[in-house]
Amino acid sequence: MDLAFTPEEQAFREEVRAWVTSHLPADIAHKVHNALELTREDHQRWAKILGAKGWLGFGWPKEFGGPGWTAIQKHLFEEECALAGAPRVIPFGPVMVAPVIMAFGNAEQQQRFLPGIASGEVWWSQGYSEPGSGSDLASVKTRAERQGNKYIVNGQKTWTTLGQYGEWIFCLVRTSNEGKPQTGISFLLIDMKSPGVTVRPIIMLDGGHEVNEVFFDNVEVPVENLIGEENKGWTYAKHLLSHERTNIADINRSKRELERLKRIAKREGVWEDSRFRDEIAKLEVDVVALEMLVLRVLSAEKSGKNSLDIAGLLKIRGSEIQQRYSELMMLAAGPFALPLIREAMEAGWQGDFPGGEVGNAPLSSTYFNLRKTTIYGGSNEVQRNIVAQVVLG
Repeated sequence: MDLAFTPEEQAFREEVRAWVTSHLPADIAHKVHNALELTREDHQRWAKILGAKGWLGFGWPKEFGGPGWTAIQKHLFEEECALAGAPRVIPFGPVMVAPVIMAFGNAEQQQRFLPGIASGEVWWSQGYSEPGSGSDLASVKTRAERQGNKYIVNGQKTWTTLGQYGEWIFCLVRTSNEGKPQTGISFLLIDMKSPGVTVRPIIMLDGGHEVNEVFFDNVEVPVENLIGEENKGWTYAKHLLSHERTNIADINRSKRELERLKRIAKREGVWEDSRFRDEIAKLEVDVVALEMLVLRVLSAEKSGKNSLDIAGLLKIRGSEIQQRYSELMMLAAGPFALPLIREAMEAGWQGDFPGGEVGNAPLSSTYFNLRKTTIYGGSNEVQRNIVAQVVLG
């Protein structure tokens, strides 16, 4: 295992760093570094900047219009973007559904859907979870019945992240009740402007609108929007989930937030507390250990070996680290982490009170929001079972 970057990889890092520094809008970077809320326009502006460079699909092979980077180059790109304060690439299009379309879609589907994803023009949503189907994803009940050259879709999806912005949604739908639950699932692409699609907001504890319910009432979907074969969607779903769980580990954001934690601790006067610094040190050890695990996977890929099947392990440790740094930020800021007046924040006002600092106001919101990380993408309890079976034997 070689964890040292080559001179060529270091030069690539410098190239990416210089480009991101010169192209990332300063107002967006300010929001990211201070955990301020990003608008749809903020996300789209950065996505289109990356798309114009050909880097929004940073993990894509050249044959589909991507840069054809190695696994290590992709890692370095994500790291430099995160440290610079770039918004995380909304993964549903370029990171999740695009690889499925590349691997299992036909040529017509690839030509139809991939350009809009690569340019950042089309916003995709994910239709996996349902009220009764979360970690047990194979129990989905949203039904798609074929009638001639179209499917009629009825059912409900939930926890659809940023679905209020969605233009297309990829869904797991049930097309058969015969055999095991996994054998009757299909992978369908649905235009969210179709009659019968309703998006209902789920307002969170802090008043934010991040997740949604999506209802399908006799929605007509052309048969040509089916990816691969009917009833083979579970295979495609597993392919996508391997990308999602690795993405959820988000080591690069954790490295950036670790530095932010240190800044908050120094600003709030708790840096001199040796016990608090001990907690930061323990977190930093965990971050470095997770990074080494990621680099171990990348090293295996670089040498042509089969990478370790540890997507679940990356998800477990990554999600726990995200929760821990949010806890320590709350502890560092104390009572100044609590005030949150959403209307004031949206108007650009926050921290203008005795003892307040820009970036403190959203800390409680971030803390509560990140409680979800050990649940979504397959709960950590389920992931531990998978790791025990697949990795430990």
